[in-house]
Amino acid sequence: MEPTYSIVIPAYNESTRLGATLEKVLAYVRAQAWDAEIIVVNDGSRDNTADIVRTFAANDPSLRLVENPGNRGKGYSVRNGMLNARGGIVLFSDADLSSPIEEAAKLFRALEDGADIAIGSRWLRAETQTQRQPLHRQLFGRIFNLLLRLTLGLQFADTQCGFKAFRLPAVQAIFPLQRIERWGFDPEILFLARKLKFKVQEVSVAWAHRDGTSINPIVDGSRMFLEMLRIRWYDLSGKYDGDPTPTSPRVKTVPGHRGPQA
Repeated sequence: MEPTYSIVIPAYNESTRLGATLEKVLAYVRAQAWDAEIIVVNDGSRDNTADIVRTFAANDPSLRLVENPGNRGKGYSVRNGMLNARGGIVLFSDADLSSPIEEAAKLFRALEDGADIAIGSRWLRAETQTQRQPLHRQLFGRIFNLLLRLTLGLQFADTQCGFKAFRLPAVQAIFPLQRIERWGFDPEILFLARKLKFKVQEVSVAWAHRDGTSINPIVDGSRMFLEMLRIRWYDLSGKYDGDPTPTSPRVKTVPGHRGPQA
């Protein structure tokens, strides 16, 4: 039987913290008695990320490994995991658990209340940030958010938080159309959500900055700005107007499922 929830974790060279992350996620899922699967997408890691997942999976069948064809980027990893997920509700979370897995209950509750997509936000209530980013990263984020509002019309306080949950119909419609494979994929999927008229709810979540993130504000910031313009071009040129149905569509409803617990 297909699970109620899928939790997707993209991972690239995450051997130093992935073990602790999987312990926390698996323990929380068991404590909540959720019918869930956990998917780790290995993005061509050069360390033993995949071996760590296999070791955990050998003792827990709810965990499985999905391998990318080499290093393709976070956006590709998220899309690969989302389209491999079998749950009626699919969450993706950063491997460092900047937002604790316990915050998933808030996103699931927003879906139960009628949203198609619930996105974690660090900036709806800034006091929920238990450890803030360095000042230059905060400034970069604010500038990027302003450009998103001007260029793509995305009126969210935070598009980049790596903690988002989707109902299955939204997954099936949005992710086959996603084209951005690296850091700029978050605005693209939110742009597509608006274009396809899905209801998106922004939810304040606890969040803490983690050291060791591989984003470079200058190099990756420039790339993300170009990707922002590319999203606008894709839309104007009709590249988002194709059939969004996946090759093997999965239709599943989840009425009366066990809801999240705080």
